[in-house]
Amino acid sequence: MKEKVTNTALAIVAHPDDAELLCAGTLALLKDSGWQIELATMTPGDGGTTTLSREEISTIRKAEASKAAGLLNGHYQCLECEDIFILYDKPTLLKVIELIRQIRPRMVLTMSPLCYMVDHEMTSKLVQTACFSAGVKNIKTTSPPFFHVPHLYYLDAMEGKDRLGQEVKPSMVIDITDKIDLKEAMLVCHASQREWLREHHGMDEYVLAMRSFSAKQGRLAGVPFGEGFRQHLGHAFPQDNLLAKELEAYAKAPNASSNLHRH
Repeated sequence: MKEKVTNTALAIVAHPDDAELLCAGTLALLKDSGWQIELATMTPGDGGTTTLSREEISTIRKAEASKAAGLLNGHYQCLECEDIFILYDKPTLLKVIELIRQIRPRMVLTMSPLCYMVDHEMTSKLVQTACFSAGVKNIKTTSPPFFHVPHLYYLDAMEGKDRLGQEVKPSMVIDITDKIDLKEAMLVCHASQREWLREHHGMDEYVLAMRSFSAKQGRLAGVPFGEGFRQHLGHAFPQDNLLAKELEAYAKAPNASSNLHRH
């Protein structure tokens, strides 16, 4: 069955601020190209506090995420899992399948399969399966099946490395230099996290860390600021590089300044 699919990009990440750290610039470029932007998090970021209750910090962080999405005229929703307890199980997977069926995206962006945190890796696995299985009619959710496998892209691992400290190198870098200030504005919406990161991680200057990593990824492609991606190219997934096609002027091969556009 052939679905009519509109240009909607859905970023499904683990926690509020993951998208702002890793793909907000690319989402902004897609918005400028006429795409509808949707953002979702697996959790409300309920662990990101040393002082507030789960309900208090969840309310704050979901409001921050919604404000950030609004800068792209996008929508935000939370799948209401708990920090540290994102599980690859049937109830959680059904939530992600329902999200894919509800949004009906042409393109999906999600966490790296290899990262420092299991929440990130579980999110990646859940989204991969949901993209593949959203068209299976015998899986019952509120929304009807979506008979289209979206183009699926993995974001950079946090700090660009896996749990063993090995580099996780992108296959494509999007030049986000024109959008770095908007990316920063979206990240600044997550005001509650500066204090949390300073107390728990010993990390201050949240925004400077984002700009530093964006500059590091940009250097892979000879541009001031970049965001890296790898495309899921397994069986049944689209094989053409839609992201590179849509952002042809900004898509670069790592360690090269040339444009990347695989037909």
